[in-house]
Amino acid sequence: MISVTTAKEIIQTHTVPCLPVMVPLAAAAGLVLAQDVYATQDIPAFPQSSMDGYAIRYNDIQQYSSLEVAGEIPAGSVQTTTLSAGQAARIFTGAPVPPGADTVVMQEKVRLENGRIFIADNKLRTGLNVRSAGAEISKGSLALEAGSELRPAAIGFLAGIGATEVMVYPNPSIAVIVTGNELQEPGAPLAYGQVYESNSFALRAVVAQMGFAAPSLYQASDDIETLQHVLLEALSKHELVLLTGGVSVGDYDFVTRAAQHCAVETLFHRIKQRPGKPLYFGRKGTKLVFGLPGNPASVLTCFYQYVTEALSCLTKRNLLAAPKWLQLESDYQKEPGLTHFLRAWYDGNSVKPFPAQESFRMHAFARANCLVEIDEAAETVKAGSLAKTYFLTN
Repeated sequence: MISVTTAKEIIQTHTVPCLPVMVPLAAAAGLVLAQDVYATQDIPAFPQSSMDGYAIRYNDIQQYSSLEVAGEIPAGSVQTTTLSAGQAARIFTGAPVPPGADTVVMQEKVRLENGRIFIADNKLRTGLNVRSAGAEISKGSLALEAGSELRPAAIGFLAGIGATEVMVYPNPSIAVIVTGNELQEPGAPLAYGQVYESNSFALRAVVAQMGFAAPSLYQASDDIETLQHVLLEALSKHELVLLTGGVSVGDYDFVTRAAQHCAVETLFHRIKQRPGKPLYFGRKGTKLVFGLPGNPASVLTCFYQYVTEALSCLTKRNLLAAPKWLQLESDYQKEPGLTHFLRAWYDGNSVKPFPAQESFRMHAFARANCLVEIDEAAETVKAGSLAKTYFLTN
């Protein structure tokens, strides 16, 4: 068995980012830029009014007590109105400032009488309320650097400078393979010895929560040939394959053997942790395979701790916030040798692990907003101690 830290290092070392692709800007939200984006023109491309008011020549107010209103310039106007001495133009926010004008006086500072304006603004200065050409960004300048996450503001900014497509690290396609003869679809009657299948539901939900497309779902019976066939099919179509169940050492735990038969290189199998000790990780070329334990709490714990690590490397995204060291509300005792991940609730002051932490129990996980990591060497952790805490949303 390996440590939690070593497992994460192996994942980071052996995960290659998805090959960058060019996508329409509208489809790039949440992805990470794979190359720098430069402005292809000045934005704005012309001197632009920043408010409703009147465009004037600033020096005219030193010579004239009032100015003649020579026209009106709405936003989007393509006509050119050149101001002569003693003239002003009615102008609106976003409209081009006409040649000859250099200042916009806000309409609240103006009195209009008989086609002429009288200005009362002792704070007026040259260039006030005018956005110069290139004020947002100048042609040839770096707009966004590679590695930037395309959040809503970034998408809006790139659209505003005229970008229509960007080079990004795409999301991988994901497959989920559910194994186990004992599993029954929720809602169907349970025969003796059967349990409802829930892992695919949890995995599809967490994948969606992190902004990925719904994974393809496969089912495989506890049969080595069947599982091998299903795994090969999933690997032929997807970059990341998640199997649930069948990764322990029982007679019906076929995942590791099926992976070997499919030429998947085993990178680790079994981690010194609870829950999720029998976790499997392998690689075939650049494609990744995780064998998640079958118990529901183990599945999600391993997803948050390890699959998320791989997804972050594949997409260059930070899918979960960095852990914080927070105060435990109560004592916790365990045997040394395994790292424990505890489902817990953080109330803004301290972290409270739930009771009933067994790997088959999901009730606590359903109410948790964080996972608390207790180091493998620890035995007794006292209330008030600081514990490494992972929040389940970014």
